[in-house]
Amino acid sequence: MFEKFAMYSGFIATIWILLGVYITSLFYSGYSHSKQFCSELGATGSPTEKLSPLINNYPLGVLFCIFGWYLAQLPNASLLINISGWLVIIHGIGTWVAGYFPMDADPFTKNPSFNCKVHSWAGFIMLLSLVVAPILTAFSPTTEITPISFRVFSVVSVIAAVYFLFAMANAVKAHTNPGLHQRISYGIQLIWLCIYSLNLV
Repeated sequence: MFEKFAMYSGFIATIWILLGVYITSLFYSGYSHSKQFCSELGATGSPTEKLSPLINNYPLGVLFCIFGWYLAQLPNASLLINISGWLVIIHGIGTWVAGYFPMDADPFTKNPSFNCKVHSWAGFIMLLSLVVAPILTAFSPTTEITPISFRVFSVVSVIAAVYFLFAMANAVKAHTNPGLHQRISYGIQLIWLCIYSLNLV
């Protein structure tokens, strides 16, 4: 029963974050999904500072860790698949850390607080873990859970996620709509995780 849930946990996490971010934003008057980062929902002093990690970071961290555990312990799977599972677990732990240490209210501050620095490093590790995991999957042997089509999709996902990451960086410099590009980049990574999860069923 638990293993069945673990297989679906990647899919559940994707749906959860979509609903969680939307529901949390309803309690943040004037919040802009295109101009503001997801983390601003839990930023210091925001109306949803305490609510956001409770709805998003903490349960999502659990789901990521469960799915990562499932991949890490898969019998007769490639070592690369098992390592990708550990990377998903790292992503889950990073999600908890990013929720516990909120970013500053001003995302463009030149003097970030200690909490904001920890939050930023956690976010970087989260990003890196879900960039490396699909790369490892792409180089793993072709099996029932990693057919050639999924391996190709993994490569395309990484390229697309990194492209929109650079687009987000440019939007940050221009102070335009970094939130939109962040959502697209992370959304692509989560879609990869979601399809991976459904591939295991």
